Amino acid sequence: MLTQSEKLGTEKVGKLLYQMSLPAAIAMMVNGLYNVVDTIFIGQGVGPLAIGGLAIAFPIQMLIMGFAQMVGIGAASAVSRNLGADEIEKADQVAGNAFTSIFVLSLLFSLVGLVFADQLLYIFGATETLLPYAKEYITVILFGSVFFSFAMMSNSLIRAEGNAKVAMITMLLGAGLNIILDPIFIFVFDLGIRGAALATIISQFISFLYVMNYMYSGKSSLKVKLHHLKPDWKIIKEIFTVGFSAFTRSSTNSIFSIVVNNSLRIFGGDIAITIFGIVNRVIAFLFMPILGVVQGMQPIAGFNYGAKKIERVKHVLKLSIIASTVIAILGWIIGETIPHIIIRAFTDDVNIIKDGSYVFRIVIAMVPLLGIQFVGATLFQSLGKAMPAIVLSLLRQFILLIPLILILPRIFNLQLFGVWLAFPIADILAAIITAYVLKKEMYKISLEANEV
Repeated sequence: MLTQSEKLGTEKVGKLLYQMSLPAAIAMMVNGLYNVVDTIFIGQGVGPLAIGGLAIAFPIQMLIMGFAQMVGIGAASAVSRNLGADEIEKADQVAGNAFTSIFVLSLLFSLVGLVFADQLLYIFGATETLLPYAKEYITVILFGSVFFSFAMMSNSLIRAEGNAKVAMITMLLGAGLNIILDPIFIFVFDLGIRGAALATIISQFISFLYVMNYMYSGKSSLKVKLHHLKPDWKIIKEIFTVGFSAFTRSSTNSIFSIVVNNSLRIFGGDIAITIFGIVNRVIAFLFMPILGVVQGMQPIAGFNYGAKKIERVKHVLKLSIIASTVIAILGWIIGETIPHIIIRAFTDDVNIIKDGSYVFRIVIAMVPLLGIQFVGATLFQSLGKAMPAIVLSLLRQFILLIPLILILPRIFNLQLFGVWLAFPIADILAAIITAYVLKKEMYKISLEANEV
């Protein structure tokens, strides 16, 4: 019988992508649902300004996630390629170095975040009104960030060995428990926004325990032993170099949040920040399945590239673009047709519902093009090609969206409308550039395959 890893190189690509993506998509949807429900509970239980505080704190969470994704995706790419080349011991070494790296990074980040919490939150656009909410939430989150980082990083390794179902259960466990604990801590124990944060870190700790149980139960293809934890700087450099594109996506999300929150503070105030906090959470939920598709694609592309099966790489790329585009179109239809119903779930404030619906329609106007950009950046991560992966990960939010947000409000007297208009313009440009880069890369690796 073939192992999960061996199936990556032999089974029908469409079936593989479905098997790998569906659990990841479900897990990402539930995780996205947790973020939405968390925000709804905070909005209804604490008030709309607490959502604004959450919007200020969220970029710091994204940085935590960024470190986890950097180590996880960088290690997953190396693990997939080593398993494809039948280098089992090397794969174990990579996993062990990933364990060591994420523990050190997350611990350091937590310490820095706790010491400089006020300064960080002001940088991310906090006003005097929103700061107390943001600080109360992020302080608790930072205390439990090590467990969250470890579980997320390990999830990438589990997917890399072809076990998408376990990765799905890990995320479902954390998100599902969070949804259950949220109303208990917020409403029953009357802990407000601090209760939401406590629900989050307790859920993350349970996910961490589940991952550790799986990794050391003998069911995993990876056998990480004590000697594998010893830092190998060559391996760590490869992990960080390849995974850096994933970190740039999350870290540029944070830089982007600094720009957008401060722009909203200048041109719209607390209410504009609150609206963006709602819209951003809903958009993240609607398009989480795209992340499931690219997570399913990564081990397939990485394994087959390592095994020199280029046609299978091209096939999974094509199917991933089609699937992600269909998902993006479905999310776009929902967002354009019923934004008022969606916003009303978070607050009863008439002005926020009206303005939020208007903003929602503008921001998602061109998201049907979003899938190709996610697929493109992830493909280069899978192939171990760090530089194009980094550029494509930076493209939409850092290279395009941030300059547009800074420029558009200040020309033609666009002001707040200019901030919202920047989103669809960035989506169009990012899709065109990514499509061009992908076409060139597919031609290049086809030539390489023919020369072998």
